[in-house]
Amino acid sequence: MWGLIKSVLAAFLGVQKEEQRRKDFSASSPWGFIITAVILAIIFVVGLAGLAIWVAR
Repeated sequence: MWGLIKSVLAAFLGVQKEEQRRKDFSASSPWGFIITAVILAIIFVVGLAGLAIWVAR
């Protein structure tokens, strides 16, 4: 699971190595990456909203 999260975070930042990207795309199912990316994106947006609300106070 940690490898999946690490790979998605690297892809978010655009620093993923070509070798790792090929390994990820050779995985049998992309659903793990899709679900992890959606969850991390939601956490990011909620975190930014929370930070904005905190700073605005």
